[in-house]
This record gives sequence, structure tokens and C-alpha cells, in this order.
Amino acid sequence: MEDFALTNLASDLRPPALRLAAGSIVVGLVVLALKGAAWWITGSAALYSDALETVVNVVTAAVAFWTLRIAARPADHDHPYGHDKAEFFSAVVEAVLILVAAASILHHVWLNFQIGTVLRTPLTGMGVNLVATVINGAWAWFLLGQGRAMRSPALTADAKHLGTDVITSSGILVGLLLVVATGVLWLDSALAALTAVYILWTGIQMLRQSLSGLMDAAPDADTLQRIRHTVSQHAEGALEAHDLRTRQAGRLTFLQFHLVVPGGMTVEEAHNICDRIEEALKAEMEGLVVTIHVEPERKAKHTGVIVL
Repeated sequence: MEDFALTNLASDLRPPALRLAAGSIVVGLVVLALKGAAWWITGSAALYSDALETVVNVVTAAVAFWTLRIAARPADHDHPYGHDKAEFFSAVVEAVLILVAAASILHHVWLNFQIGTVLRTPLTGMGVNLVATVINGAWAWFLLGQGRAMRSPALTADAKHLGTDVITSSGILVGLLLVVATGVLWLDSALAALTAVYILWTGIQMLRQSLSGLMDAAPDADTLQRIRHTVSQHAEGALEAHDLRTRQAGRLTFLQFHLVVPGGMTVEEAHNICDRIEEALKAEMEGLVVTIHVEPERKAKHTGVIVL
């Protein structure tokens, strides 16, 4: 039954996710062309940093598409819990590429400080960059909503990275206006350096979150409380539930616990209680896979979830 449910979840949600990942590649290429043109027109170190981050966007969008295709595969003999965790690899790769981009930007800034920079037609380049930033912002907003609705780490990570790109692009444009207004050219390199530091911080945070998912980190405290409350409310006839354990794999949350029932209860009665709890949990949380181990009264620990 669980394998069938996992297969259905993949077939229901993965095709839209794959289309969105493919859309990210197309949008990324358009934005990269615009930002590359903006840098070529102006010779600005800050716009170079912006264009380089967009290269990362395109590569990670391609990686996200690949991992989503893997995650779409149904559970099989070698992977009885499905392939959803593959999405976390996309987020890890994206975080690592962000760190590499930050290092490359800092190297470019160092070279600019040594040889100096002369901005060419900055207003034209800034106008082209602004168009690219608006496209990025619109797609990031749409992608974030869809990624959260589908509980997709790959799409959500991609959207958050694009959102970071929009913030840095906006800051760069404001800073370049200041450079044009004051004529202080070293501010261009300073802006690029600040962008690299911000990108570096974002990459570290994303890497930490992705590795946490690969290490089977538990859901947040609110989610755990919802699980405990639902079990307590719908386990009438049982005595307690203990040893609740959860782990996340992509958009799926796996839950297992021990349910203590009276020693004289029949197997069928205990099974009915388990079915009732499982139905309530799945109605409360999308993408939940539940395993319940039934134990007799003598196994009670008098801890965990007390049945109301």
C-alpha cells in the first residue's frame, strides 16, 4: 500500500515540477544573455558579479531538472522509500556553485583594484540589467509559490537563490547609480565585493539546510506538535504512542511510532485504530508516509503521546 501511494505521489506531482525546472533553464538563459550584455557594455565589476551569479542559476536549474527526473521514479526493490531525497543533492550542488561564484567574483574584484576600471555607457548597461532583474523577480516569486505547494526542495532552493539574485541585482543597480553620480569608480569594485560576501553567506546557509535534509533531520517543532496532537485525538481505544520518529525525503515526510493497546484487544480492533490514525494524519499533512508498530499494554512506557 505504501509503495503504491509513493508511486501515485510521484506521478501526480513530478510532471509539473519538471516543467517548472525546464522553465527555470529557459528563464536563466534569457537573463544570462541580458546580464552578460550589460557587463560587456559597461565593463563593470559589479555587473560582472551579477552575470556570474546568473551562470550559477542556469547550471543549478539544469541540475534541478535532472534530480527531479530521478525523484520522479517510483519506489522499487533497491529504493523501497522512493527517490525523493535526490532533490537534496540539487540543493547541495547549488550551494557549492554559489560558493565557487563568490570566490570568482572576489578574484575579479582583486584584479580590478590592481588595474583599475573605466565604466563605459553605464546607464545603457544598467537599463539592460534592470530588465533582467524584473524577469528574475517575477519568475522567483512564481517558482517559490509552486515549490512550496509541491513541497519540492529543488524548486524551493532554486526560487530562493533567484530571490537572492534579485536582491543583489537591485543593490548593484542602486550602487552604480551612486558611482555615476559621484564619479568614484572604486565603488564599483566595492559593490562587487559586497555582493560576493552576501552570495557567500547565502551559499553557506543553503548548504547547511541541504545537508540537514540529507542527514534525515526531523521536521520543525510545529510540525511535530501537529503530529502528536493528531495521534492523541484519533487513537481512541489505544493507551499511548511512544518513540515517534520522523525524517524527510524531499517533499515526503516519513513517520513511524509504537502504539500501545490493551492486551486483550483483537488484531482487527488494533488495525482499525491504526487505519483511523493514519487517515487523520494524512488529512492533516500532505506527503506523509506512516508506519505504526502495535504493542501490548505491558510494553507501555508512559511517555510520548497519551491518548485523549
